[in-house]
Amino acid sequence: MMKKKATTGPGRMKRKAATASAGGPKTKLNQLEGMLRRKEGATISQIATALDWQPHSVRGAISGSLKKKQGLTVTNQTTEDGHRVYRIA
Repeated sequence: MMKKKATTGPGRMKRKAATASAGGPKTKLNQLEGMLRRKEGATISQIATALDWQPHSVRGAISGSLKKKQGLTVTNQTTEDGHRVYRIA
């Protein structure tokens, strides 16, 4: 019987590199939270572009990770031009 070798995939190397940088890890969820904490907030399209995510992934992260898991209050407001701006209250 052959044993499987323990290998480190590319995902593990990226995480290790991210945590080794000065200032601690800068995850995409931390970046998302930072964008929503800004005074001007952020739109779904701005967040999706900055994080290289799909819009449905942005909405899921706001709902699941920020609202449900971290207990943050995320508000939204529709601007005059019809865009919805999200902020952490």
